[in-house]
Amino acid sequence: MAQRCKIEDPSGFILFPLVVHSFDLVISSIGILSIRSTRDSSVKAPIEDPMAILQKGYSVTIVLAVLTFGGSTRWLLYTEQAPSAWLNFALCGLVGIITAYVFVWITKYYTDYKHEPVRTLALSSSTGHGTNIIAGVSLGLESTALPVLVISVSIISAFWLGHTSGLVDETGSPNGGLFGTAVATMGMLSTAAYILTMDMFGPIADNAGGIVEMSQQPESVREITDVLDAVGNTTKATTKGFAIGSAALASFLLFSAYMDEVASFANESFKQVDIAIPEVFVGGLLGSMLIFLFSAWACSAVGRTAQEVVKEVRRQFIERPGIMDYKEKPDYGRCVAIVASASLREMIKPGALAIISPIVVGFLFRVLGHYTGHPLLGAKVVAAMLMFATVSGILMALFLNTAGGAWDNAKKFIETGALGGKGSDSHKAAITGDTVGDPFKDTAGPSLHVLIKMLATITLVMAPVFL
Repeated sequence: MAQRCKIEDPSGFILFPLVVHSFDLVISSIGILSIRSTRDSSVKAPIEDPMAILQKGYSVTIVLAVLTFGGSTRWLLYTEQAPSAWLNFALCGLVGIITAYVFVWITKYYTDYKHEPVRTLALSSSTGHGTNIIAGVSLGLESTALPVLVISVSIISAFWLGHTSGLVDETGSPNGGLFGTAVATMGMLSTAAYILTMDMFGPIADNAGGIVEMSQQPESVREITDVLDAVGNTTKATTKGFAIGSAALASFLLFSAYMDEVASFANESFKQVDIAIPEVFVGGLLGSMLIFLFSAWACSAVGRTAQEVVKEVRRQFIERPGIMDYKEKPDYGRCVAIVASASLREMIKPGALAIISPIVVGFLFRVLGHYTGHPLLGAKVVAAMLMFATVSGILMALFLNTAGGAWDNAKKFIETGALGGKGSDSHKAAITGDTVGDPFKDTAGPSLHVLIKMLATITLVMAPVFL
């Protein structure tokens, strides 16, 4: 963009992302250090809401992000050709920051048991295992609507702000739209370090709860770790939502970069992809199918490994009956070895699918295009594949992540004493939902935003092969 718009000193535009993410480390550190407990341990008082404390720190980080982002745009993106362009780009950053905040809020609404969706899901557990699963799946499907609307608004508004920034090329046509979207992505990621901190809170609280339970601590201790664990589930879900949102914005940029690269290698214009062409439509279908097949393989990997662990545990109970009376120690190492080796082995197939599919599809349609007189057919089919895979992947990941988090917290809500509490029929049904939700939120869901970015990167790197 800097070259096309003949900007005299483009160094500010080049250094801008580095400066923004450097500020991210500083402001997120301040946000983390601002977290303070107001509870006096000498006075018997109700437990504070850990989510409220984390939200306060996030609010501090967001305020600082807005200030530093605005300062960075004025410092680095000011140019004499378009004196007000920096303000438009600062607003693009604000769009990204607001998008991140709204994503966190939406995910919290759908996964925190203080809100209606999870309570309704917990209530469905009182009528059995099947109704719990139906309610969880429907909650996950519903939770895709608001994030998609937010992403849609943010992409269009950021592109429009960049487009109207006043930066024009030699022919006088606006040239800042795509950079505006890039700046919005940077804005969304300008609090990434704090969001990752919230994500780390989840597994720490979860494992602390496990240690408390296995070491047979008093019930009062378990009550505290249960509250922390429930908040941890919500923060894990919000991070996954945040990751999907940033993947959606970033993949739009990577898709545009792919189009540009194909155009420069082919020495002809490549501005649009016509899905009315049968081969291109097939490429889109293959892209969507790739997401579903990848998710299926990821979930089945968890199922197979879980079966191995269950068989091993049953074998140990039969061979060492003293385990149940705490007279003998189980062979923990054997279970850990099964899970560790499976986690590496089982991801080879889904990983290979993600890497090989776009290359094979692009090359086959390139050959077909060569013989049928369509020179850019391979590149067009891969573009459609990437586009459809991104859209399907965003929706699938939102569904899997939110449904999994909601199932887990519905179980936690019942464990607080609601609907019969621990050991009740409602609790047993909620455990079934949580078991289904674990591969959703911990395996297939988080893998998908990596898959989306990886597909975009592979198609970008391999673009010359498709021409």
